Amino acid sequence: MSNDTHDLASLPAMGARAALSRTITEADVMIFAGLSGDHNPVHLDAAYAARSQFGERIAHGMMIASLISAILGTDLPGHGTIYLGQTLKFLAPVHIGDTVTASVEVIATREEKRLVTLRTDCTNQLGTLVLTGEATVKYMRDQLAS
Repeated sequence: MSNDTHDLASLPAMGARAALSRTITEADVMIFAGLSGDHNPVHLDAAYAARSQFGERIAHGMMIASLISAILGTDLPGHGTIYLGQTLKFLAPVHIGDTVTASVEVIATREEKRLVTLRTDCTNQLGTLVLTGEATVKYMRDQLAS
């Protein structure tokens, strides 16, 4: 495979969008706690969480943010994406049973550096923005890759 940029797929168009929805389950929270090592009781202990500002258990914010990574690596831009950076603002809690829709939109490109900047948002089933930010990726997919 050549490293020549002429052999690479075109950058996505300005305004291109993609989204992914997932209902957050008890199993998701437990698996993420195990993988990440984040055992904060607000995620795992119902009695503790009931006394918290949230009133019940909530999902890990970084688990919700990982839905963005799923879109970037598989859909927009897709295979060949190298995640360079991400800003995140956590605006509202996500509860077990909530359905979260992560969405990305191309807001800038730099062809000479193969960089793509995307607005990244996550909303719940009520339309509440729970997370927002901006991602920067490098897109290096070969034109012939499938």
